[in-house]
Amino acid sequence: MAETPSTSFATLRLKNHVPDLPLVIWMVLLTVLIGLIGGLEANEVTGQFNTGFGRALGEFALILLPSFTLAAVLSQQNIASKAAGRAVALVSPIAGAGMICPDSAYAALSPAAGRHKMDTAFGAYAGFKLLYPAGPLIVTAGLGVTGGTGIEPVWLLLCGGLLMLPVWAAGVVWARFATKNNGAAIKQDGAADSRDLLMTFTPFVVMAGLLVLGGVVGPTGIAALDFLLLPKGALIIAAIIALLQTPAEKRRGCLDSAVRRTGSLLFVIGAASAFGTVLTGILSLDHLVPQGDGVMTLIALFGLTVLFKLAQGSSMATFAAISPVAAPIVLASGVNEIAAVFAICLGSFVAVLPNDSYYWLVRRDALENEPSEGRAIRVLMGGTLVQALVGMVVLLTIVTLWR
Repeated sequence: MAETPSTSFATLRLKNHVPDLPLVIWMVLLTVLIGLIGGLEANEVTGQFNTGFGRALGEFALILLPSFTLAAVLSQQNIASKAAGRAVALVSPIAGAGMICPDSAYAALSPAAGRHKMDTAFGAYAGFKLLYPAGPLIVTAGLGVTGGTGIEPVWLLLCGGLLMLPVWAAGVVWARFATKNNGAAIKQDGAADSRDLLMTFTPFVVMAGLLVLGGVVGPTGIAALDFLLLPKGALIIAAIIALLQTPAEKRRGCLDSAVRRTGSLLFVIGAASAFGTVLTGILSLDHLVPQGDGVMTLIALFGLTVLFKLAQGSSMATFAAISPVAAPIVLASGVNEIAAVFAICLGSFVAVLPNDSYYWLVRRDALENEPSEGRAIRVLMGGTLVQALVGMVVLLTIVTLWR
C-alpha cells in the first residue's frame, strides 16, 4: 500500500517511555524474550524461531506475488466508470478485493464517484476485507486451513459475499449521516475516461470460474489441472492474464512492485509465525482458549485482531501478522474454520486511524472540507467500527443458528 505520513496514538502517548520500533521488531524481540523466560535453552529458542519463521512463507509467497501483480497492473489502469457515481460505488467492493488494496481501488474510482465518494470508500474497504481473493484468502493461508482438507474456496466466495452486503450497507448508512453537511461528499465530478470494466476485471472472472469449477469437479488426477483449480493456481492465471493486458514496457515495473511488496510482508509473516510457534511451545492453549460452541473463541479472535490493527495500522500487515498467531488458537479450540477466518477479517476493520494509509487518502479527498482532524477521525473510525460490529452480529447469529 502507499506510504503516507502516519501518527499512532499509542506512540504519541508513550513516546517518552517506550522505544518507537516497527511491529515486526517488537515481535522478534518478544519471541526471543518469551522463549528465554519460558525456560527454553538458547539453541531451542533459535530452533523454534527457525521452524516458526519458515512455516508458511512458501504458501504466502505463492499467494502474495500474483496478488500484488494484479494490484500493480490495475493501479495503472483507469477503471473509473463513465456512468453515474452510484455505479462507481457499486463496483467499489469488487475493486477493493480485485486490487488487493482499498487504497488503489479508492484512488482509481474516486474521480468519478461524485457525491458517492464515502460510499465508495467504505465499499472498497469492505471488499478488501471480506471478498476473495483478498482478506479471506490471506487469512486462510495464515491459519493453515488451505489445501485438500482445508476450506473450499467456493465457501469463502459465497460467505464473504453474503457477509459483505450488510457490512457494506452499514458503512453507507453511516456515511449518509456522518457526511451530510460535507461539501466534498456532495460535489459532482465530471465523467472520467475509462476502459471497459468487464475487460478490466476479466482476470477475476476467470479466477472465480476456475475456483467454482474446482469446487464442482474436485480432484481430476491431472496434477497441472488440479493446481490451476486451486486458489494459488487460479491467482497465477489471473495475474498472467492481467499482465498480458498490460503494455509490454510496463510489465517489468508491475512485477518489480509485486516483489518489493511481497518481500516486506514475508518478513512480517515470518516473525509472526515464529512468535506463535514459541508461544504455543511454552503455553498450553487447550486450557487458555474458550471451548464449546465457538462463539467466545470468535469474539476472542475478533478482539485479538483489533489489537493488532490498532497497533499496526496497515490492513495487509495486520492480516499477515495476526493469522500465524491465531492459527494455534483456532486449532486448539475446534471452532468452525470459516467463521474463524471472517471473525479475523471483521476484527481488521477496527479502525481507520491516522496510522493507516487509507485514512490519509480518504481524508484528503472525500473529507477534504472537514474543518478538524478530530471530526475526520470520528467519521472514518465510526464507520469502520459500525461495519465491524454489524458484521460480527451477523456472523455470531449465523453460527448460533447453525448449531
